Amino acid sequence: MKKLDWYIINKFLSTFFFSIFLFTVIAVVVDISEKADDFAKSGLTAREIVTQYYFGFVPYILALLFPLFIFIAVIFFTSKMAGRSEIVAILASGTTYNRWLRPYWIAGILLALMLLAANLYIVPKANVIRGNFEAKYLDPNSSYENLTKSRNGSGSDFYMKVDTFTYAGIYNYDTVSKRGGPVFLDEIRNNQLVKNTRAEGISWDTLTKQWKLEYVVQRVLLPLGENVQLIPALYKNLNFTPFDIRQDKYTKDKLTSPELARFIKLQELRGAEGLNELKVEAGRRYATPITVILLTLIGAIVAGRKVRGGSGLHLAVGFIIAALFIITDKFSTIFSTKGNLPPSIAPWIPNFLFLFVVIYLYRKAPK
Repeated sequence: MKKLDWYIINKFLSTFFFSIFLFTVIAVVVDISEKADDFAKSGLTAREIVTQYYFGFVPYILALLFPLFIFIAVIFFTSKMAGRSEIVAILASGTTYNRWLRPYWIAGILLALMLLAANLYIVPKANVIRGNFEAKYLDPNSSYENLTKSRNGSGSDFYMKVDTFTYAGIYNYDTVSKRGGPVFLDEIRNNQLVKNTRAEGISWDTLTKQWKLEYVVQRVLLPLGENVQLIPALYKNLNFTPFDIRQDKYTKDKLTSPELARFIKLQELRGAEGLNELKVEAGRRYATPITVILLTLIGAIVAGRKVRGGSGLHLAVGFIIAALFIITDKFSTIFSTKGNLPPSIAPWIPNFLFLFVVIYLYRKAPK
C-alpha cells in the first residue's frame, strides 16, 4: 500500500475507534444511572456487577451500533479532508476516483470481518453474561419458565414434536433439578395413535446422557386390541436436552451461529412456532458486515464532495441515510417475524436497496 492508503486508513480507524470508545463510556454511564436501584437491590459488589453484567453489555452495545459509528466516522474525517481541499488535491494529482476509494474498501472490509467474527462467536458469549444477569436481577419475569408456568405453579409445562411421528408433553418440569412429571409420548402414524407412553416422572441421567422415565405405562394399539406394559424405569434417547428445554427470550442472542443453526433445525423438526425470528437473527449476523462496507462507501462518496455547508451538511445527509437504513431494516424484520416475508431474504433487503444507493451516488459523484 502507498502513503495515501496508510493516511486514509489511519484517519478512518483512529476516528472510528475514538468515537465508539467515547460512546461506550457514555452508554455505560447512562446504563448505570438507569439501573442504579436494581444494582443496589442485587447486593452485588461493583466488581461483581462489572464482571457479571458489563463484560456482556459492552460487546453487545458495540456490535449493535458498529455500522452506524463506522458511517459517522467516515463522514466526519472525509468531510474534514474535503473541507481542506485534500481530496481535490489528490484527484488533481492524477489519482483516479477508484484509486482514492481503495483504502476505504480495505478498511471497510477489515472492520466487516471483525464484526462478522464478533457476531458469530463473541457477542453471543457476551449475551450469555448479559442475559443471565438481566433475567436474574433486572427482569425476572423474562425467563421461559415463568412465561410457561404450569397451573399449579410448581414448574413449567412443555409440549414439543420429538420426531416425525412422536409428540411429547412434560408437566411441572424444574429446570434446576432437571426433573418433571407426569409425561406423555404419543406416536401418531396416518393420523392415528399407534403408541402411547405415559410416565409419572422424567429426569435427565447425566451418566448415560439419556432421559429416564419412571413408573411407565406403555400402550401399543393393535387393530383388535392393545398391548399394555408396566415398566419401572425406561431410558429414552430423545432429540432434546435440558438446555433445549430451558429457553428464555435471550436464547437466540446467546447461541453462537453453529449452535443457532442446530437449534433452528431442531425447532423445525418439532414444528415449533417463532422460527422466523430465529432465522432472521441467523441471517442478520452475516448481513450486517456487508452493511458496514456499503455504509463506508456511501459515507466516502457523500462526504468526499466539498460543499458550502461543510461537515454539518455532510453529517445531516449521513444521519438521514442512516435513519432510512434503520427504518428499512426494522420494517423488513417485522414483516418477516409477524408476516409472510421469507426470513431468508429479510435481513438482506436493506443491503440490496442501499446497494443501488451506492451505485447511484457513485455515478453522480464528481470524479
